[in-house]
Amino acid sequence: QVQLAESGGGLVQAGGSLRLSCAASGSIFGANIMAWYRQAPGKQRELVAGVSSGGDTRYSDSVKGRFTISRDNAKTSVYLQMNSLKPEDTAVYYCNLRQGNFVGGIDYWGKGTLVTVSS
Repeated sequence: QVQLAESGGGLVQAGGSLRLSCAASGSIFGANIMAWYRQAPGKQRELVAGVSSGGDTRYSDSVKGRFTISRDNAKTSVYLQMNSLKPEDTAVYYCNLRQGNFVGGIDYWGKGTLVTVSS
């Protein structure tokens, strides 16, 4: 089993920045992806950004150029640097670890951290 612990959420004004962190523990091996998803009120959960154990990254179009995902394989941690935040970025952000690849695998989820961006 895998456990994920998120931190770094908070309240920030539009144009500001936040850095989210997620530490993973448990049985993690082989090909895997660590990612950030978010869910806004009344919306479905969506992928924000992901990075594989090999360093390949994916970003949603809405955050490309503003957010940067990175990981520390030695610590099995993932980070999301969020710059130029917009009110529409307001959501609960969830850390995800996928034991597999971008196509599919076994998913583990953190409990989420709230990001609120005021106008």
